[in-house]
Amino acid sequence: MSKKRLFITLFILSLLPASPAQGRTDTVCVFRFSSGKDMFFSLYEDNRSELVRLFECVEQYKKKIQGGEIPLHVDGYCTSKNSKAANLALAKTRSNRVKSELITRKGLTEDCFVTRNHAEKGDFVTVRIVVPKADIKPMTQEQPEEKKEETKEFVRQEEPQATQQATQPEEILPVIKDKDGKTYTLALRTNLLRWATLTPDIGIEWRINRNWSIQVNGSWTSWSWDDSNRRYALWEVSPEVRYYIGKEKRGYLGAMYHVGQFNYKFSDTGRQGDLMGGGITGGYWLKLNRSLSLDFSLGIGCTHADYDKYTVIDGVRVKRGKENKNYWGVNHAGITLVWKLK
Repeated sequence: MSKKRLFITLFILSLLPASPAQGRTDTVCVFRFSSGKDMFFSLYEDNRSELVRLFECVEQYKKKIQGGEIPLHVDGYCTSKNSKAANLALAKTRSNRVKSELITRKGLTEDCFVTRNHAEKGDFVTVRIVVPKADIKPMTQEQPEEKKEETKEFVRQEEPQATQQATQPEEILPVIKDKDGKTYTLALRTNLLRWATLTPDIGIEWRINRNWSIQVNGSWTSWSWDDSNRRYALWEVSPEVRYYIGKEKRGYLGAMYHVGQFNYKFSDTGRQGDLMGGGITGGYWLKLNRSLSLDFSLGIGCTHADYDKYTVIDGVRVKRGKENKNYWGVNHAGITLVWKLK
């Protein structure tokens, strides 16, 4: 073939319209995030209308999505952090925020998604559904039957930009499932009220699933002053079972038990003995960031104490009797810093 004929052939081919992927079409929805933030607000820019359209599309193909025939492709983007690793981490959190809406409101699972995250382009998340062309239903009755392709395009053409947050934003639920569909996690805890009384405190919590968790806290301290005439010593272990309530699983009710020993002498008479008790707890979690939260808690129940009364004469403890007491009322209070490990 001569060069002239080859040039003419290539020129004609370049004029032909590009054909779409055979038998398939895409539906894409984009959600925007404020620069440097991971929380998803439905009132921010066009997120609410995009969410409604995405729900309608998912509802139309729900059975095939749940069956694995039509996966949802979720891509998270972030460029507002100082490093690639930080951008990828924030993009992953943003993807999870969007997926949580489909998990909690439409009954989907993590298996329904194919997720990728990118440190480029901007601060947004896209959800793409690749639908077989034969499955597309016409949007209106006036639509011609011979139309071969229907593309529902939800992507705005301009590059996403960070703007001010809308007033009265609506917070979307955080995702609590990992890639295997298992719920999180382990967290370290320390009661700041205990530390305020010079009593070091540390604990661990295992969040079994969305609703239930088990935790154990331990405290220990030993102080003496005024030539050992005054003393404050305590150790205590307190396991607790909690049931989280509400849509966002931030409030909870629980059952608590505690056991320990004490020795305090703030006046002429000291008391040394054992304590044991339990009760009902309740509280609320306040999220500070991705890893840290504050746990405000209060417990009401009964604590039983058996103890010896004593005085100190010439540096020697002298026993003055034995008593026991049942205390009914508030037997636990906490403002606890929680650090989520994974």
